[in-house]
Amino acid sequence: MSVEVELKARLDDFEPVKERLSAVGSYCRSYQKADSYWLGPQTAGPALRVRRERGKNADGTAYESVMVTFKVKEITDGIEVNDEREFSVSDIALFEELLFSLGMDKVKRKEKNGWAWIVDAEAAAGHETARQPFILAEISLVAGLGWFLELEILLDEARSEDVAESRRRLLALLARLDVSEDAIESRPYTVMLGG
Repeated sequence: MSVEVELKARLDDFEPVKERLSAVGSYCRSYQKADSYWLGPQTAGPALRVRRERGKNADGTAYESVMVTFKVKEITDGIEVNDEREFSVSDIALFEELLFSLGMDKVKRKEKNGWAWIVDAEAAAGHETARQPFILAEISLVAGLGWFLELEILLDEARSEDVAESRRRLLALLARLDVSEDAIESRPYTVMLGG
């Protein structure tokens, strides 16, 4: 289990942000993510995400994975703090067959393509700080919604001081990338996609 502290912001022009990220972070990969969201008979919202991801690492090697995620979300001022559980599966068709047999339905789909960087604590803050978890920064084109910047920190536990420090670091990196806090989008993609 991990705790995810993240924000996403709309981008009118992703190129300048991509250049700034390349200056402060380490490029790690390009990706294509195809998500399906599953709803059980007793749940009120998408409770389970199945993600097929493929892409190319910075060294040119290809990768592919299937990850299953379920979260308990809390959103405050556009920043999410999620209790997240995740595991991989080797056979997506067999796993989806299991979900159908448990009475779950595939209710939404989402596709996004983009690039990812790792930004360490010192680069994110713009100066030396105590060692903190790195920030994963992604620029994604979300089908039907447009371009977004996503910034995420994974914590081992949800101690309030760690969550507060993570929020501060995410907002500091957002400012360093010259993206206004007004661009933060608090709605989950699944809500924005409607349907």
